Amino acid sequence: QVQLAESGGGLVQPGGSLRLSCAASGAALESYAVAWFRQAPGKEREKVSCFSHRDRIDYAEPVKGRFTVVRNNAKNTVYLQMNNLKVEDTGVYYCAAGFSLCGSWYSYDFESWGQGTQVTVSS
Repeated sequence: QVQLAESGGGLVQPGGSLRLSCAASGAALESYAVAWFRQAPGKEREKVSCFSHRDRIDYAEPVKGRFTVVRNNAKNTVYLQMNNLKVEDTGVYYCAAGFSLCGSWYSYDFESWGQGTQVTVSS
């Protein structure tokens, strides 16, 4: 069993950047696929990125070229670097760990979830 905790959210202007952290305890993240999801009020949760235990990385189309995922094994932490943020990126961001090969990934593939961190992009 792995426990996850997100941090790093906040308020940023359009075009700005944020780096989110997903810190794990109880198990090594490198043994799992780690995905980021986000959810805006009144909308369904949507996928953001996936980093598999075989080091495959995939991004959802809306964030390609702007977001980057990095895993730091020494810190047992996965980071989501978000650049050129848009108003449409606003939402609660969650990290999740489970078993997926990525490529295609879904919420039900992931067993452990963090509490989420709020990202607000506004001028």
